[in-house]
Amino acid sequence: MDLATMLQNLATEGGSIGWGLYYLGKLLGAGVAMGIGAIGPGVGEGNIGAHAMDAMARQPEMSGNLTTRMLLAMAVTESTGLYSLVVALILLFVLP
Repeated sequence: MDLATMLQNLATEGGSIGWGLYYLGKLLGAGVAMGIGAIGPGVGEGNIGAHAMDAMARQPEMSGNLTTRMLLAMAVTESTGLYSLVVALILLFVLP
């Protein structure tokens, strides 16, 4: 396809290119939202787990209480990842 034909197609089918860019933006936005949204919970849960293991190593008799609190903190931290998943799903399926 030569340049003149490509320009003619662009001029006549500009609407379809606009919709293509719209869907490309939706897909990129969902990917970026999920990718960046997963970084925080990953780092946070790793930090919580590491500190809980340190505390259990220092005080093994408190391991039951520490495990419960560690799991509660991990659940709260994971909620931010779930929010980013919801945003990504809204971008993909709810927007026209």
